[in-house]
Amino acid sequence: MNKGLFSFSFIFIALFVSALYFSNPLQAPFISSLNSVKISFHQSIQFIDLTFQKYLFQSQHIEHLNEKLQQYQNNEILIKQLKSENNNLLKLNNSKLKIEPNIELVRTISYQKFGDLNRVWIDIPDYNSSKIYGLIYKGDVAGIIIDDNKRALALLNKDIKSTYAVYVGQNKAPGIAHGNNTDNLIVKFIPAWIKINIGDKVITSGLDNIFFKGLKVGEVTSVTTSQGYQNAIVKPYYNSNNPNYFHMIRSIK
Repeated sequence: MNKGLFSFSFIFIALFVSALYFSNPLQAPFISSLNSVKISFHQSIQFIDLTFQKYLFQSQHIEHLNEKLQQYQNNEILIKQLKSENNNLLKLNNSKLKIEPNIELVRTISYQKFGDLNRVWIDIPDYNSSKIYGLIYKGDVAGIIIDDNKRALALLNKDIKSTYAVYVGQNKAPGIAHGNNTDNLIVKFIPAWIKINIGDKVITSGLDNIFFKGLKVGEVTSVTTSQGYQNAIVKPYYNSNNPNYFHMIRSIK
């Protein structure tokens, strides 16, 4: 009886498999179910793979940021050491000068007027409306802060009233930089006897009591002469369309 049952089961399975193999109506639900399982399996594998890659990239990014932070911390310690040693040397020589710029992070509030991207309101704690402050963005000169009805208004580089003192080229030719409401800056009143060239670097001179010396402004793209002076068109390094935060120079000494 067991042999008969086994034979019957074997024949039934063989007929069922044959029918399944050769009959499309019978294949359809099984293939559909199998495909659903495959899709679910591949989606699960893809999800796991994407999750792993995301975690891996985040870990790499965090590691990179930690390395940068360590580098900045080391640089900060080195700068503090150099500043301290420099102030000690000045003290030994009975000099009243000291190197201690006061820089802080400030936040933008909004544009002054709709459509004017060169003027933004700045949130400054303990704002002194009698002073003009320098603005820096990622190490580059971004503009100045002036008073407007006891409120801090940033005039970014391209604004025509954003003005500060600079040096041009290796010969440190002095000049006054300001915006012209275009993509470039203009440096005026450069002495005609000092040679400047296209590609010369422009930096702050520190003679205006707004910026300290050596901050990057831009590069000379063309030079003209007018009324005994040279004028240079400068392509600025600062070029951000999303100015949320700046560093402000509260004092340079």
